Amino acid sequence: MGLFDLFKTADINEGVKKMQDTQGAVLLDVRTEEEYFKAHIPGSLNIPLDELQTAVNKIPDKNTPVFVYCLSGSRSRQAEQVLRNMGYTDLTNIGGIHNYNGKTERGTAK
Repeated sequence: MGLFDLFKTADINEGVKKMQDTQGAVLLDVRTEEEYFKAHIPGSLNIPLDELQTAVNKIPDKNTPVFVYCLSGSRSRQAEQVLRNMGYTDLTNIGGIHNYNGKTERGTAK
């Protein structure tokens, strides 16, 4: 890894594509319920950053590939560390939805 790789931010568009190509992957939105309601990536699961301890209820297999996003990439970076500390092994921070070019939807998860 080069010096400039440290400053490179995740590309959420590439991350979503990689998630779609990964069997059994979960797309995790760690923003607040209000933010999630306004707009989220279809198929994503919402567990707000301050409720991540409940992730084991929704993602019981800690080897599940989890792709994490938020608004800007800051909370998803924190969430990645929290989940790693909880024992999750396959985590990818894909950054912030504010850079997402794909379709979003409103409302709560089904």
